[in-house]
Amino acid sequence: MSWTPGAEPICGELDHAQIEHVIEGRERDIGAFGVRRVLPSGVRRMVGPFIFFDHMGPAQLSPGQGMTVRPHPHINLATVTYLFDGEIVHRDSLGSHQPIRPGAINWMTAGRGIVHSERTSAELRASGSRVHGIQLWVALPAEYEEVEPAFVHYPAETIPALDIDGVHLRILAGSAFGATSPVDTLSPLFYVDARVPRGAELVLADEYAERAAYIAAGVMRCGQQRFEGGQMIVFSPDCTARLRADADTTVMLLGGERLDGPRHVWWNFVSSSRERLEQAKADWARGPGATARFPLVPEDQDEFIPLPE
Repeated sequence: MSWTPGAEPICGELDHAQIEHVIEGRERDIGAFGVRRVLPSGVRRMVGPFIFFDHMGPAQLSPGQGMTVRPHPHINLATVTYLFDGEIVHRDSLGSHQPIRPGAINWMTAGRGIVHSERTSAELRASGSRVHGIQLWVALPAEYEEVEPAFVHYPAETIPALDIDGVHLRILAGSAFGATSPVDTLSPLFYVDARVPRGAELVLADEYAERAAYIAAGVMRCGQQRFEGGQMIVFSPDCTARLRADADTTVMLLGGERLDGPRHVWWNFVSSSRERLEQAKADWARGPGATARFPLVPEDQDEFIPLPE
């Protein structure tokens, strides 16, 4: 993103209306550790194409503990995994086997259908480990909902980074602050990891129709309003937002253009069509490997998450 001083209204002390929503992360237990679920929420289902936002941890897993997300299906979306700390082993029905580590971006396009699992490695399960990161779902434009599934791993060193007025920015996906990520997306969006030292300012232009900032750790202000870890600020359109850190802060910036219509969500399925959701339910009810849309996951074929009742 770029910013021209004075070109747009500023989110400031006398203009609280520039903040459209403040979303509080809701605690969810996924077994070995908890997550804060931010999207979808009761006040906002999506920000740009981002339709699901989970903040995992931070959690210290004792020896014998670990992430155990058995094989499960997705359609018509892309999943995005980004870690601050720890490791997750990804496997999917394409045959991908990728340890996910801090700083990398891992983009899985479900398209017409994919099955994947997420686990802690046997070595880290034995020794104990930390886990801390963000998991997102990106709804796909209608014309790309049924594309061929794909998984692409972008190592940490391939992600562009820059410093602006003391703020360290990593452009994880899309384009922002004059830089473009190598991550191949199917719609205009941005996703940025911003490290803002105490007293520094972070400025967001209105380059995209929808924008949000999630405080992963620390404290930030917009005008007189104070925001802490676990809160997402959704900005109004046509507003250049100025944020100031009251402490060393990690903030995730995300958003993009509005999609081409509403999306329906049921369990792990997202689609512009309710009928397509019903088809996905019927396919998964038969189990992995029973249909071409949901094949088995190589090296992880012995169990799966059944369709919820």
